[in-house]
Amino acid sequence: MIPRYTRPEMASIWEPQTRFKIWFEIEAHAADALAELGTIPKQAAKTVWDKARNATFDVARIDEIERETKHDVIAFLTHLAEIVGPEARFVHQGMTSSDVLDTCLNVQLTRAADLLLADLDKVLAALKKRAFEHKMTPTIGRSHGIHAEPVTFGLKLAFAYAEFSRAKERLIAARKEVATCAISGAVGTFAQIDPRVEEHVAKAMGLTPEPISTQVIPRDRHAMYFATLGVIASSVERLAVEIRHLQRTEVLEAEEFFSEGQKGSSAMPHKRNPVLSENLTGLSRMVRAYVTPALENVVLWHERDISHSSAERMMGPDATVTLDFALVRLAGLIDKLLVYPANMQKNLDRLGGLVHSQRVLLALTQKGASREDAYKLVQRNAMPVWRGEGDFLQLLKKDAEVKKYLSDAEIEEQFDLGYHLKHVDTIFKRVFGES
Repeated sequence: MIPRYTRPEMASIWEPQTRFKIWFEIEAHAADALAELGTIPKQAAKTVWDKARNATFDVARIDEIERETKHDVIAFLTHLAEIVGPEARFVHQGMTSSDVLDTCLNVQLTRAADLLLADLDKVLAALKKRAFEHKMTPTIGRSHGIHAEPVTFGLKLAFAYAEFSRAKERLIAARKEVATCAISGAVGTFAQIDPRVEEHVAKAMGLTPEPISTQVIPRDRHAMYFATLGVIASSVERLAVEIRHLQRTEVLEAEEFFSEGQKGSSAMPHKRNPVLSENLTGLSRMVRAYVTPALENVVLWHERDISHSSAERMMGPDATVTLDFALVRLAGLIDKLLVYPANMQKNLDRLGGLVHSQRVLLALTQKGASREDAYKLVQRNAMPVWRGEGDFLQLLKKDAEVKKYLSDAEIEEQFDLGYHLKHVDTIFKRVFGES
């Protein structure tokens, strides 16, 4: 995490004080359950809560202890004993470090998912607002970067809305999958601790009991979580790249908002660069970079090793913090995006009507021409226009072979822009419902 790309709401989830607070809650809730089962004195469990519930844990002190013990959970428990006193001997009864670490990580990941879901709602709201604003704003659709047929700018945004709607559904599923708790002991057999303790802790922490754990919660859950973040990041980049292309000088159909006093270049005062979109491209790459180690973390030796641990200490905070920042930035970018319908129309007209070539092709076949002959007739009139030599409509009207099938009025009918937009309402209803 670096401050430049970090929002405090997400960063706070991963701060040491938050982590130690969660560790304490796991241990204290386990103590409550152990007390109810008669394994430890009820007064001991009460004392743990009374002494440490509102404590501010001394991170420097825990770090100091860890430098000696070389074990983070033992360092925390030692510091907790300094706060609680003799009753601390009843803490961590029958538990192993991974019970605390894995349950805490999943609490943090679910909290992070909740923030990311709220971020996605902001992106969806911005996309929906701008999509309806430009529902019928005609623009050129491109394939391979080349003019194809007309679409609307609203459809472009509706496509993104549908994509991020799927992203939200996936993240909801990933959150559910990772929201498990393991308090099952050294190799997951509950030999030293009753399964009812796990059930109690899970409920208290907003999780569900892991059906079967070893010494760790299975990492396929986490792999799916981070893979979901990676897919969302790719959706962010797809939209960011679209905006970058649309802002190119030769296109200039849309543009990032440029604020008063903003500077685009240290050398060239005229520059207005798509820096936010470019930034989103870079941030998306970083989120995706954590998918591979998450997948590799699934493979652990026997009941557990710690090859996953170092990677997760980085990927948990970095991936969630980075995606959180990117989504909020994207929502703001879309909300303030400058759109230029006049330039869209200018680009639509740039190829002299060639965007209607398929309509002419189909009209010829409807009048009796074979598809192969129709294609040749249309293409031979299109290529001069492509080279800047004439107007497509006029060339078609002058082509004697075309005129065998189509009258001037029938040819002109194929150049109706509105024809391409007749199903926009249908598509919008599919994406947004009846709203």
